[in-house]
Amino acid sequence: MSPDCHTKIAAIPSLKRAKRAYSAPPANLAIWEGISVPRALTVMTLIKATAFAGAGALALAFGAGSAATAADNPFGSLAGTWSGSGTASFDGGKTESLRCKGYYTNSNGPNSLGLSIRCANASAKVELRASLNYANGSVSGDWEERTYNQSGSVAGKASSNRLSLAISGGITGSMNVSISGGSHQVSVSTGGPTLKGIHISMSR
Repeated sequence: MSPDCHTKIAAIPSLKRAKRAYSAPPANLAIWEGISVPRALTVMTLIKATAFAGAGALALAFGAGSAATAADNPFGSLAGTWSGSGTASFDGGKTESLRCKGYYTNSNGPNSLGLSIRCANASAKVELRASLNYANGSVSGDWEERTYNQSGSVAGKASSNRLSLAISGGITGSMNVSISGGSHQVSVSTGGPTLKGIHISMSR
């Protein structure tokens, strides 16, 4: 037998051992970063990773939604002291031009707003007050006009530059606030027996 044959025969066991060394792992094992580990562990790792990614995406979506809702709350931009003028409408078509001062506070938190507007001239006076609460784009609360003894509850919608509210209870009507930079307008329309409405424009 030639030396080449002996070399080939001697190499056969080594080849078999190499095949055994690099054979696929058993069915219950998997290769994880070069190490044989129970296959169940890799499945559990994948499940945990997927769950973690899903939770992260949900948290990001919730955070974005919360940020958008907070940005739509106009109470912060209204807080402070304002002054301007207004026109009040009364029963019988009479109107009065008034000078106005407005005071808005959110001392109870960013989702609450206390409103006090006083308008007057030499012969007439109007005093509006409201306590409002904001939640997810909706506003609710109470309002009153103290001089003519009108009051009711309010409910409606809010955006970053507008409040659109309906008045109900003792009287019916509407209350709208429009914000533009350093100024805003307040319009109240009621079905009251004396005061029918008031339109006010104020700036800081």
